[in-house]
Amino acid sequence: MGFWDKLFNRTDINIAVEQFQATPGAFLIDVRTGPEYEAGHIEGAINVPLNSIHFIVNHVRDINAPLYVYCQSGARSGQAVSMIREMGYKNVTNIGGVNRYKGKLVR
Repeated sequence: MGFWDKLFNRTDINIAVEQFQATPGAFLIDVRTGPEYEAGHIEGAINVPLNSIHFIVNHVRDINAPLYVYCQSGARSGQAVSMIREMGYKNVTNIGGVNRYKGKLVR
């Protein structure tokens, strides 16, 4: 884990995606803009842009569901995690930026 990962309190995205895939009932949330999401996102991710994060309730009803949140670099996902927690969600993790993801992206 590097300096920026510690600063933004984020987990390694590659390990976290494996955790998401292995966790029943978990959600992978991409908080980038629609065009960024369409240009390439992690398989299984739901696009809820940061400026519309309050719509998370339309996708995730269970406030205890594990949420893995990412963006391009980890900054927006850090903001989103704080906002989602303020909405009452309990199990929310900033997994950083897709720019560090080594897997294949869906286009």
